[in-house]
Amino acid sequence: MYVPPAFSIDRAACLAFAAARGFGLACAHDGGKPVASPVPFHLDYGPDGTPLLCFHLARRNPLIALADGVTPWLFAVSGADAYVSPDWYVSPGQVPTWLYQAVHMTGPVRPMTGHQLAEHLRIASARFESELAPKPSWTMDKMSAGRASAMMQAITGLFMSVEEVEGSLELNQHKSDADHVAVTGALALQKSADARDLSDAMRVMRPQAFAAIEDDVLDLTHEGIAP
Repeated sequence: MYVPPAFSIDRAACLAFAAARGFGLACAHDGGKPVASPVPFHLDYGPDGTPLLCFHLARRNPLIALADGVTPWLFAVSGADAYVSPDWYVSPGQVPTWLYQAVHMTGPVRPMTGHQLAEHLRIASARFESELAPKPSWTMDKMSAGRASAMMQAITGLFMSVEEVEGSLELNQHKSDADHVAVTGALALQKSADARDLSDAMRVMRPQAFAAIEDDVLDLTHEGIAP
């Protein structure tokens, strides 16, 4: 991944972002062409602290044959993205751009054992069911033993030992406070949920810029200038 220095984030922040997303694109190369599949995942850690990206694929997925435990794969995790119009900036001479959130993880992939697959499925369902609270969490206990066994036979669990992590969060970090605040406000007004999510992230990134504006508005209000 090409990461301009202004948009780079550290390894811990990359892993936290990936874990929070829980969905990405598993990519490998079969010697002739790239092969990829979008899949949910959860992160775990080995005894030595190595991040383990845990996921599963249908048994007929061609990626499984490439999980040799040696050859590195790429796992791409994307967050919100949105177009930014030059008209939204305070400063003149701006150009159209695209804001986005992305993390890439690279490492060899190997199959899970049957016991590891069952544990992976339990953890994965619990992780995503927790986001649906207050709905009672679904568990595999609600399936018959035969149905659960058939389901597990139709998939293969996989571990990626994450060796390299790269992240790029392009949120106008290199722009002035005035431009940052102006674009944040414009994104908040867009119909796209991604645009509004980026607006929230940009506000959190530079709180002092928004605090300064709020202080100015408060001063003007006290002076009877602002409504």
